Amino acid sequence: MTTPSSEPVRKANRLAGETSPYLLQHAHNPVDWYPWGEEAIQKARTEDKPIFLSIGYSACHWCHVMEHESFENPEIATLMNDRFVNIKVDREERPDLDQIYMSAVQAMTGHGGWPMSVFLTPDLKPFFGGTYFPPSDARGMAGFPRVLLGVHRAWEERRNEIRESAAEMTEQLQAFAALPRSQGKLEVSLLDNAARVILRNFDPKDGGFGRAPKFPHPMDLKVLLRHHARTRDDYALHAVRHTLDKMARGGIYDHLGGGFARYSTDERWLVPHFEKMLYDNALLASAYLEAYQATREPDFARVARETMEYVLGRMTAPEGAFFSTEDADSEGKEGKYYVWTLGEFEQILGADRARTFAQVYDVTPSGNWEHQNILNLPKTIAQAAKLLGRDEANLRDELDRSRAELLAVRDRRVPPGKDTKVLVAWNGLMIASMAEGGRILKESRYLDAASRAAGFILDRMRQDDGRLLHTYKDGRARLDAYLDDYADLIDGLTRLYEATGEPRWIESSMELARVMIEEFLDPTDGGFFYTGHHHEALITRQKDYSDNATPSGNGMAATALLRLGALTGRNDLTDAGRSALESVHLLLDREPAAAGQSLIALDFLLAPVREFAVISGNDPAEPHAVLEAVASRFLPHKVVAPATYEQAGILESKVPLLADRRPLDGRTTIYICENFACQEPVLGVEGVERALGDPSA
Repeated sequence: MTTPSSEPVRKANRLAGETSPYLLQHAHNPVDWYPWGEEAIQKARTEDKPIFLSIGYSACHWCHVMEHESFENPEIATLMNDRFVNIKVDREERPDLDQIYMSAVQAMTGHGGWPMSVFLTPDLKPFFGGTYFPPSDARGMAGFPRVLLGVHRAWEERRNEIRESAAEMTEQLQAFAALPRSQGKLEVSLLDNAARVILRNFDPKDGGFGRAPKFPHPMDLKVLLRHHARTRDDYALHAVRHTLDKMARGGIYDHLGGGFARYSTDERWLVPHFEKMLYDNALLASAYLEAYQATREPDFARVARETMEYVLGRMTAPEGAFFSTEDADSEGKEGKYYVWTLGEFEQILGADRARTFAQVYDVTPSGNWEHQNILNLPKTIAQAAKLLGRDEANLRDELDRSRAELLAVRDRRVPPGKDTKVLVAWNGLMIASMAEGGRILKESRYLDAASRAAGFILDRMRQDDGRLLHTYKDGRARLDAYLDDYADLIDGLTRLYEATGEPRWIESSMELARVMIEEFLDPTDGGFFYTGHHHEALITRQKDYSDNATPSGNGMAATALLRLGALTGRNDLTDAGRSALESVHLLLDREPAAAGQSLIALDFLLAPVREFAVISGNDPAEPHAVLEAVASRFLPHKVVAPATYEQAGILESKVPLLADRRPLDGRTTIYICENFACQEPVLGVEGVERALGDPSA
């Protein structure tokens, strides 16, 4: 049997039985791939062969390149099969393995990235590694066949020496996992210093932090928003506003379909790495929502809304959970789905509207990237209207029509590949953003979406004993969940309860907090391990201290536990959150730019918490309006306990804020407490508005 191109269909390898889209992409390689597991490890030990471990993910452009160049090459595959046991891992399914072996590659080479290529002894200890290798010597890099032959020769001739160096590397990895515990205090000076360090890296011209490639840094933006709220430092707020504005106007943002690409390859946010990740869009939606609360800038609300609409339209499963990624590539070319020529605009919009759209969105005959155009806004719409001599409202209406027509045409293109697996941690981040967005933007669909995703995970991704499973695909939930799965979901469920008052969410949050502490807490040195007690034994048990593209596991655990402790009055949860922060004091002090989520937790710990108990009255619409009024303010140190009078009686043992609370005069009644003292209860939206004052102040 042949394909339409007359190429023979290759026999499937062992990856064909997996659910990961990334692993399935390699299921017909001539490489004799194994998934990570006992079969492959035992084969390496029995035959005393080194392991070639390849780690990547489905939206990784250079992973696709190396597959096409090397893993689909029969001659290279023969080298691999004869001399190694070859294991392919999806880093999104096995972040524990990715953390350990990426640390090894970085220690060996001084850099890391994906695809990650690392060679292990049969007892899983790393001894040589790198990232992408070309199929032949090129650009100063050794070709992959040369690497394979060199490693094989070294294994045959210097096996004992390799085993010794691998043991030394493993000892280093074990040392990396233990952050020295500082005796310093958790105090405001850590927050002040962190803001100075973050602002030192701020790019005053193009926004963002550091040089190209430029990543969004949503946790750092949230740290600066809190710093401004506490100190009224106008420069901190300017850095946030300028960065979010530049990103939303740049090519990293999808001006037709909404949502953000992974990062920008240049300093001015023009040329993205086109893949879209669920976690980026969850974290950035939340950052734009908080900036909207703090500034009342309508464009920030618009970007948050468009980002969440993108997730609902393209990244949501029929059952309600959120998918993981969309690729950078379509039809084998990076960015092809997203770029345009001026001629296409003229054909779709007509000459006049195409001319206007091109002037506003930086579209030229020669293109702004590889002879094509990435849509971006060098000037704001208001500035463009003035330059064009147009009425701004009229121009906006025309651009709205043009974007809709262009999107309709783009939707007929071959779309990028989509990784449809469901990951608990990333869903937790999106649940939190949808819950907050539902109230801040007064959009019930976002609350419904968050509730459906939360219900899916709780119903379909837990074991009988209540422990979470990490990933779901094709009807199968599998793999023990990691620390960030628990922490992100606990935070998302807590915020969903605060937005809806649904008892299930707070009850599930508290139960998962119990499991997280039992499974992951380090009772000796403090903080939380990344893997639980039930997890398979690896060469080291690491702790996730530093933020990367996603918040650190320890930072999010501290955030979730501190907020949940404040909401429920549980000192044991607060103490566990504080202990997690104490375990990273050294990082907070010396490397605050790597600890944004922990700084957010610290800011919450050190501030007086404002407590809102919202008891529904007779008008079913009024509690929603009250929660929206509370959400309209940037109050990062608040917790909200909504309930009907009947629910309050049931929940008061879990949420003491609800004890003895009742609606007054048949109205939705709000009880506001701070610093262990409560104000007189207030009624309805007007009462909240008076109690909280001007939201723009």
